[in-house]
Amino acid sequence: MVRDICRDMFFLSQRAEPAAPEDLPVGMDLLETLEAHREECVGMAANMIGVRKRIIAVRDGEASLLMFNPEIIQKSGPYQAQEGCLSLEGVRTARRWKSIKVRYWNEKFQERFRTFSGWTAQIIQHEIDHCEGILI
Repeated sequence: MVRDICRDMFFLSQRAEPAAPEDLPVGMDLLETLEAHREECVGMAANMIGVRKRIIAVRDGEASLLMFNPEIIQKSGPYQAQEGCLSLEGVRTARRWKSIKVRYWNEKFQERFRTFSGWTAQIIQHEIDHCEGILI
């Protein structure tokens, strides 16, 4: 189900709770909402659709990737980026890493580790910030 985009700064600034297997429907809604906003958005966190769970969806090329409880466990190559957000007005500066290794659980709740770089790494960092209640 495509959900409305949350723009409530108080809600968005709260840290997300860990996701569990019963949160899979939220993940599916997140993917559908991301697809509905394909022209203007490359990643979303669950709090952007009004659910305070640690779930993100990102476009990785033409495919979309759903991550439950993502955490960055390694990072290298700091740089400054300019980012916008579907939930916020304008563009802001954020410190990002060129390469990150992420630990997460997939939609079958199997633990995964994967290294990302470049644009996809930047998107994931932005969405993990959402999970932490950090607004760029």
